[in-house]
This record gives sequence, C-alpha cells and structure tokens, in this order.
Amino acid sequence: MTVSARLAELGLQLPPVARPVAAYVPAARVGSQIWTSGQLPTVDGALVATGKLGEALSVDDGVDAARTATLNALAAVSDVAGGIDRIRSIVKVVVYVASDSGFTQQPAVANGASNLLGDLFGPSGAHVRSAVGVSVLPLDAPVEIELIVEADELG
Repeated sequence: MTVSARLAELGLQLPPVARPVAAYVPAARVGSQIWTSGQLPTVDGALVATGKLGEALSVDDGVDAARTATLNALAAVSDVAGGIDRIRSIVKVVVYVASDSGFTQQPAVANGASNLLGDLFGPSGAHVRSAVGVSVLPLDAPVEIELIVEADELG
C-alpha cells in the first residue's frame, strides 16, 4: 500500500505547505535526503494550540500538536520530493517541546510524531529521534518538528 493510500485510509490529507514565519525555506534537498525547517502545528495558518506543556497544555494536547506539525513537515518534504510516495524512509525526527520547568514527558509528546510516521510508512518510518524540552518556541507554539528523510532521486 502506498503512503498516500495510508493517509486516505487514516482519514488524513497533507495540508498546503506552511508559509515560513521568517527568512528560510520549508525544506531543502541534499542528494537523496530532504531536510525540513522547523514546522509548527498550524492549520490554515493558525496554531492549533499555544503555551507550554505541563502548564497550560496536557500531554495529549502535545501529542495532537506533534501530529499536526508532522503533517506540515511531510507536506514540505512532499513538495520537494515530488510527492509523498517518493519518500523512501524517515531518517531522523527532532521534536522541540515548549515545557514548564517541571515537565519531563517530552518523549511522550514526541510519540505523536513517531507513531504517525510509523502508521504511514510502516517499517520505513522507523527513525532516530531527539525530544528536547525548551522554554519557548516561535509564536508560543507548543511543539516544533524537524524531519530528515530519504527520497527517490528526481529524474
């Protein structure tokens, strides 16, 4: 089954590529790898939530935000790759979690990204990952996601 078919089966679709909030591109290709800039959990240009995990937001809120940011990252990758079905594997995921000083469940929040990638890509979605707690993210976003993927060469 293709990744695009899995997306449809899960009732999901890739959003339009999110507009950068500063001077950068959403994703860039280096050989067969595509690297994304940090992607926020936005829908139609608006954050789905704001604030810090452990303060204003629960782990479940963070998981949902991580899923949304991951879909935005996949949209950026897909745009550079020539379609989501040209992604061969997920190499690395970095999840930044805006965290209250006592919040230590960053890995649980990051599972929102990892589990979605596993659901979509199966064994090719297995990846290395960092889940990093930070004091604040751009626009008061709760999470920010970066991906590195391996994709088919354009030809």
